[in-house]
Amino acid sequence: MNTFNCLIVDDEPIARKIVQTYCSHLPYLQIIASCGNAMEAKVILQEQKTDILFLDINMPVIDGIAFLKTLKNPPQIIFTTAYKEHALDAFDLAVCDYLLKPFSLERFIMAVDRALEKLKMQKGFVQENNEIKAEDFVFIKTEGKIFKIQHDDMLFAEASGNYTKIITTQMMLQPNMTFSNFEELLPKSLFLRIHRSFIINKSKIDHIEGNRVFINNTEIPIGNNYREFFLKELGFSS
Repeated sequence: MNTFNCLIVDDEPIARKIVQTYCSHLPYLQIIASCGNAMEAKVILQEQKTDILFLDINMPVIDGIAFLKTLKNPPQIIFTTAYKEHALDAFDLAVCDYLLKPFSLERFIMAVDRALEKLKMQKGFVQENNEIKAEDFVFIKTEGKIFKIQHDDMLFAEASGNYTKIITTQMMLQPNMTFSNFEELLPKSLFLRIHRSFIINKSKIDHIEGNRVFINNTEIPIGNNYREFFLKELGFSS
């Protein structure tokens, strides 16, 4: 399994500890350092390869946004802050995500997944010349058969106990597969989890109304914990 180097920068020890604890739940994240200010972080960035930077905004000496502007080739930036008013400035700098304290482990994992997706794209997940193109289908086993499903034919999936209900343009399948295992099969650039029990193909959205997504005349709820991330993925603020 590939590991990704993480640097934590926050002037509050408790806040640093929370991020460290959250990182410990993800074995592919390796914390290379935890700093109390941006100047300490700058030294680390110069000396060690860093993939993800968890960065507070309000800090002594130089704040997180000003610090980011000084970096020539910044890693993936996930801001961790108690102040929502900096969000527009942050996204103007093309940061990966903006976590508003206090944030849940679930929301933290969503931000990390987004960073990893961008890192894979940077490294040429589908590279030039001799690289094989990423597959655009999955195989699903159910009812004694194995079905090949094109990503573009999938509308959405719903958790159903230890099963997953998969709705495509042609059929409904219900394999004996947990929802989290099925989610691992899907490219995050195409499919979004918008609720604890629903994953959608974002290219199939007809429209969004309130806390509901409509796909092929089906109404799908947007979970409160997923709404902010979902709207950002579509290019909107919540």
